[in-house]
Amino acid sequence: MPRGEKSKYTDKQERKAEHIADGYEARGVSEKEAERRAWATVNKDDGGGKNPGGSGRGKDTGHPAAHKGGRKGGEASASRSAADRSASAKKAAATRKRNAEHHAHH
Repeated sequence: MPRGEKSKYTDKQERKAEHIADGYEARGVSEKEAERRAWATVNKDDGGGKNPGGSGRGKDTGHPAAHKGGRKGGEASASRSAADRSASAKKAAATRKRNAEHHAHH
């Protein structure tokens, strides 16, 4: 099967790639590059085409790119006390203020 051959992908995978590509194009990525990234994302999610003969073989990868985001974020801060988080926030705000003053003088 030649590279770029899409016959082993399901209709759902093709719709998914189309949708992802549209998102990239909306952000100013060229059509060709958007399509390349979209198919790379589908392959990352599904491990290839899921129709018979495709490398995906219809099994769930258990970690699709699209579902990672929400679980990853906030784990560290959620396990810290409110006082700890507040202290960090105050320290960060002070640093930003200091940096802003520093950059204003140049």
